[in-house]
Formats: sequence, structure tokens, C-alpha cells
Amino acid sequence: MSPVPHRVFRLLTMIWVGSLLTIGYAAAPTLFVMLDRISAGAVAAQLFRIEAIVGVLCGVLLLALGNLLVRRGATAYRRLRWVLTGMLICVLFGYFALQPFMNALRLAALAEGADVGHSAYAARFGMLHGVSSLFYVIESLLGLVLIWKLPAGDGVSGRVEVGAPKSAGH
Repeated sequence: MSPVPHRVFRLLTMIWVGSLLTIGYAAAPTLFVMLDRISAGAVAAQLFRIEAIVGVLCGVLLLALGNLLVRRGATAYRRLRWVLTGMLICVLFGYFALQPFMNALRLAALAEGADVGHSAYAARFGMLHGVSSLFYVIESLLGLVLIWKLPAGDGVSGRVEVGAPKSAGH
């Protein structure tokens, strides 16, 4: 089997998990250190929107590619499809199901002249934010599992074709 589908799978995994970790654990926290809460929240919301779109696109492509690889005999990808499904569920619920409610609360607070953290909606927003954050953490952990469990070789035999075989005396 050609190594191209395996490499594309790794590339898509790297894009999704790399952006997930960079935005969630480097960019967003930095925004809240560098900017005021309202500006940081607005920029972070945009970054998480982009991340959610990247997650859905990569997730769907990875599931399709994983199915193709399994059909071609690359059985190492069979269990990775479950990890991908979990990640995709996390991004769909954590962003697309919860974010519209969070955004509505943010807009309602702004209409009253306050940021959501200092409004009557603060407790509800905080609860939704906590649930959304939990989905993000679970997605991140599943992403690390996905990377850890990626086949090291050609995906079929599990062989690692990196260098020459070691001799017995070394």
C-alpha cells in the first residue's frame, strides 16, 4: 500500500491536535494576560470558532480516511476511528451546541451595558463556559491519545521502516 494515505492521516492529525493545543493552552491564556477581558474574550471566541471549524473538517476527513485505510487492510486504524469519533463529538457539543447559548448571554449582557462577567447572566455563562471547557479538555486528551496511538510504520504490519535493522551484537 502507498504511504501517502498514512502521511495524509498524520498531517491532518497534526493540524487538528496542534491547533487545538496551541489555541486552547497558549493563545487564549495569553490573550487574557495581555488584553482587557472584553477584548480578550472577543478574540478568543473568534479563535475557538476557527478551531471548531478546523476540528470538524479534520475530524470528518480523518474518519473518512481511517475507514478507507481499514478497508485497505490497515487494521491499526480501526481503533483510532473511535478516538476520532470522541473528538468530533466533543467539538460538536462543546462548540456548536453550547457556543450559541454563550454568545446569546454575552450579547444580552452587552445590550445592558456590561460585560457578561459582571451581569445577571454571569452564573449561567460561567456554567456553560465550564461545560464547554470540559469538552475542550476531553477533546485535547483524546487528541494526545490519537497521536500516541498513530501507527509507527506502514499501518498494516506495524513495522517501523525508519533505518537499517540493528545487528545482533550491538
